[in-house]
Amino acid sequence: MAYPSPSHEHAFGLWREHKSGQRKETASHVQDLLREAYPRYHVTRTSPTFCDLIGYAAAGHATATPVVGDGHDGTRVYRAPASRVDGQAGALEDVTTFGLWMLTWDQTEFLMYELAYLNRIAQVDRFLYVLTLERQHEAHHPKIDGLLSACGEWTSEAHKQIWVFDNARWVKDSALFASVQTTSWEDVIVSPAVKDRLNQDVVGFFDNRDLYRRAKVSWKRGIIFHGVPGVGKTLFIKTLMRSLAARAPPIPALYVKSLDACAGPRWSMQQIFKKARRTAPCLLVLEDLDSLVGDSTRSYFLNEVDGLSDNDGILMIGSTNHLDQLDPAVTKRPSRFDRKYHFQLPTEEERLAYCYHWRGKFIDTDHVAFPCEICPVMSRLTDGFSFAYLKELFVSSLLLLVGGNGDAPAQSGIVTSGTESADDLSPELANNPFLRTFRSQAQTLREDMNQEVKSSTDQSNASRPPNPTYRIESLLDEPER
Repeated sequence: MAYPSPSHEHAFGLWREHKSGQRKETASHVQDLLREAYPRYHVTRTSPTFCDLIGYAAAGHATATPVVGDGHDGTRVYRAPASRVDGQAGALEDVTTFGLWMLTWDQTEFLMYELAYLNRIAQVDRFLYVLTLERQHEAHHPKIDGLLSACGEWTSEAHKQIWVFDNARWVKDSALFASVQTTSWEDVIVSPAVKDRLNQDVVGFFDNRDLYRRAKVSWKRGIIFHGVPGVGKTLFIKTLMRSLAARAPPIPALYVKSLDACAGPRWSMQQIFKKARRTAPCLLVLEDLDSLVGDSTRSYFLNEVDGLSDNDGILMIGSTNHLDQLDPAVTKRPSRFDRKYHFQLPTEEERLAYCYHWRGKFIDTDHVAFPCEICPVMSRLTDGFSFAYLKELFVSSLLLLVGGNGDAPAQSGIVTSGTESADDLSPELANNPFLRTFRSQAQTLREDMNQEVKSSTDQSNASRPPNPTYRIESLLDEPER
């Protein structure tokens, strides 16, 4: 398709005229001005939220080439890298307000206009306009509809992303997906019986749809993970998300961060479960459940779980550090949350397994002498430590040792729980630099733990919904990663 320069110049002139005149309803006005500029073309307006044609083309399903020149309204900006750790470089990009693309799909050529503007409540509205020759008298064009159907199906799926509900909308989060990919069942230190039971509960749910149907019960389930912070609830959820995504076909995960919305928590609950029903079978994760389902939101939550809508294929997993703060109507009624798993502080056996797990990271290095015989001593030194504190203990000890500041003497006046003797170790092992540093750091961390004052602040504020606010946006905001 030849680049229609006169028509585009006309369209761009009308756009500039619109920007400088009295404000009109922009989305419809641009559609009218494009029909005026391209009288032989059929013009269809769509939303990139539902039909991300630019992303669809970038994924290789179509070709899209921007036409950048005098007839382009955009801002050239520098985007800093997502991380500077590995020397990543930033890049220049165009934040387009009004721009033209040449699009080819299924051997058909299209023109596509990209439009972005701030609406009256300072939020960004984005639209795409797809044009093709052979203007139709009917409202819709079959070639454009074919493109939008294929693109819409692709857009509805997460591609190396996880759907996250935050700021009153669902977005695809690439960073969370990348974080989930770093997890492994080898990192989850719980007893094999608990791990198998949890896996059976989750995997068994998705494998037994026919069994639910034969039993004439709804194919839905709810599970609560509860326990003190740092005992592995989030790690277990992330590992489940990864393993379910690796199935064939994959089971997607939906992650709820907050119910913040100017329309209120009821609207948020409706949007969350509407998305879950469309995505099912899926895993719906409600982390910090006590902050999401409180006195003011409980009825909305129960209505979505128990209401007339079909929740088939939805497995809910809620996590909380404060099970006692959840209403019994939520926690003690099967068919809402059917099972509760208590994640406790690791036992000595689990701490020992965690020590062996860390030793495996250094088995092929000469930087740290980490013999397996010192692991039982380490596990006994750390009675009462959560996995989060154990991780900090290993990290701080290794950093001190590798940095040349390890092997410090034990701090006086601090008493640790567990065995203080060398446990019949040989003098060489008893004086192992890593064990000596580990013991000293364990004493320091235990002092920190003992000095923590448990807050007795009324927790009712945790369940109180946030004040309704509008999200103020700019066209130049950093894009969702």
